[in-house]
Amino acid sequence: MNIMRPAAAAVLASSIAMPALAEDQQSISLTPFAGYQLFDDKRDLDESATYGIGIEYRFLPNWAVEAVYSRADADRKYVGGESKFEEIRVDGTYYFAGPDAALTPYLSAGVGHADFGIDDTASYAHAGTDHDETRVNIGGGVRYHISDMVSVRGDLREFHGVDESTFDTLASVGLSLSFHRTTSDPQPADADGDGVADANDQCPGTPAGVEVNSRGCELDNDNDGVVNSKDECPNTTMGAEVNEQGCEGVTETVETINLRIQFPLNSAEIGNTYDAEIRAVAEHMEEHPETVAEIAGHTDSLGAADYNEQLSQRRAQSVADRLVNVHGVEADRVSAVGYGEAEPVASNETDAGRAQNRRVEARIQVLR
Repeated sequence: MNIMRPAAAAVLASSIAMPALAEDQQSISLTPFAGYQLFDDKRDLDESATYGIGIEYRFLPNWAVEAVYSRADADRKYVGGESKFEEIRVDGTYYFAGPDAALTPYLSAGVGHADFGIDDTASYAHAGTDHDETRVNIGGGVRYHISDMVSVRGDLREFHGVDESTFDTLASVGLSLSFHRTTSDPQPADADGDGVADANDQCPGTPAGVEVNSRGCELDNDNDGVVNSKDECPNTTMGAEVNEQGCEGVTETVETINLRIQFPLNSAEIGNTYDAEIRAVAEHMEEHPETVAEIAGHTDSLGAADYNEQLSQRRAQSVADRLVNVHGVEADRVSAVGYGEAEPVASNETDAGRAQNRRVEARIQVLR
């Protein structure tokens, strides 16, 4: 039998099986072994020492494939003479523990091609010729790691000769030398080191060490518009107005401009008539960019309080809209609040007092 051709095929099969499925777990082991093989009585061969070597490729933490060559010089059992036994096989192995475990039991199964070279012609059906046979096997054992590279393996295996339905048994012990290949997946670029790859980072250049979300943007735990690293007052009240340091400021009215605007009865409509009044507020705010304006609407006490509050809100909003849309004040610097009849400046018992209470004010404010 030309042993080199099947040997090369087996080694090739082991090297191409399951390519690089988990590169960080790969290893190749060389295992010379010695054992004792009991042949089926049909073979007319005595039990004999068997030697060999295996090349195992562990492509996943629990899975491996191995190409094995073994040989023996077996004496004839009932007549004189001997048989030179050689076999090439490929086995698949499942380990019950990962490669880091010290003691690892396993199960294995495979198929191979065996050659029994008989040199005596007496009382054997295939005497005087090479007897080739396909054998399948199943078995198991345990591997003990002495170190990361060196381990001892004990193996017990049963072989079934397909051609003549024979059963052979091999018990062996081997010493393995393992070569590990550890690779890691390439890391995507992350210029600011926040743990979010540049391709997905919507906020590149975040300061080192800050906490970011999945988009790479710094967190703002209290949702006040100031990121955590700059927030001197964490956990401010939800929706509270804060300064640049994230702290709740006190809004102080520094000037109140009374707008002499007359609205039609039960109406919030205003025209161009009062633009001079509203323009004065816009010019003042332009001169003082640090200020904001609250347009406050007020009514007298005639009518239902709820209705008066709604009416004053609509009137205040009309003035605020004109301040923004016509006179160009930034919308985030203007707010409208309807106070209804809650803040009178005169008595509601007289017509003159009620007229004073029906008013719109521009409260110019700063955040302290």
